[in-house]
Amino acid sequence: MSNVYNVAVVVGSLRKASINRKVALALAELAPANLKLEIVEIGDLPLYNEDIDGDSPPAAYSTFREKVGSSDAVLFVTPEYNRSVPAPLKNAIDVGSRPYGKAVWSGKPGAVISVSPGAIGGFGANQHLRQSFVFLNVPCMQQPEAYLGGAGSAFDEAGKLSETVKPFLQSFINAYGQFVEQHKK
Repeated sequence: MSNVYNVAVVVGSLRKASINRKVALALAELAPANLKLEIVEIGDLPLYNEDIDGDSPPAAYSTFREKVGSSDAVLFVTPEYNRSVPAPLKNAIDVGSRPYGKAVWSGKPGAVISVSPGAIGGFGANQHLRQSFVFLNVPCMQQPEAYLGGAGSAFDEAGKLSETVKPFLQSFINAYGQFVEQHKK
């Protein structure tokens, strides 16, 4: 019997009806039995500032750090802004990486799926985020890489996942379930 691993899902888009959030929720529904996915919100995090991150950091910092810190793994679902990750996602990474030496990311098996209505599926954001994983000590699932281009048609008007996209997401989340299992043993 496999263990059940809690996965902190960080969505790079703040819009409640964003395609990225819809993909994150779809992945949670498709997740294999060994994964329990939960979105950890980043929209209320103040911009990282060491001056306010002392003995009494903002409550939003502490809540975020606790949720990610208590997870077994991390999954990033992000759009691409200007060939990189959106500012709120970069801020969340920074908040979780401080104070120095106490990063909540370290050692957690990670993966990234970039989601974009554009043709290249957020390739720049995906690769840029993977660079940060190296410093954060996040073992990153290398294959399958996941870029969902043309994502505007991934869901119908009622919000139902397209049957043409579902196998792609299922394959990704199944591989991630295996990756987490291997790295948590």
